[in-house]
Amino acid sequence: MYSDILVPTDGSESSAAAVNQGINIAEPHGATIHFLHVIDVGTEMAASGNIAPEITKTLEQEANDVLDAAEAQAEEAGVTCERTVLEGTPHEAITEYSVDYTIDLIVMGASGRSGLKDYLIGSTTDRVIRSVNVSVLISRS
Repeated sequence: MYSDILVPTDGSESSAAAVNQGINIAEPHGATIHFLHVIDVGTEMAASGNIAPEITKTLEQEANDVLDAAEAQAEEAGVTCERTVLEGTPHEAITEYSVDYTIDLIVMGASGRSGLKDYLIGSTTDRVIRSVNVSVLISRS
């Protein structure tokens, strides 16, 4: 039923739950999980002067740490995975990735680390739901 599952992850509790659910869905289907971390360019652009390179380095390290953990979980479960770090606006990058890689299902957290949580669903998740043509499973921590 599923061959390619996208799991955007930002290290939040909700995205950790999405990683678990994505792995649980992928395993019996023999699907590939695509772990994606988007470095929000808004955060980088807000930095100025000599601080910007340090922020970029920190955000890249954070992305790799999150993806390392997700990848280790998938490998432990015997699930094939790919990992990608992109820079951009999170909902736009997730939507574009889902089209470019013919994703069958997106599993993502209800709210992330942005601190801008809506009452029921995070703003990035809401925007993704409204812009993709595939099913989206929302995970809560």
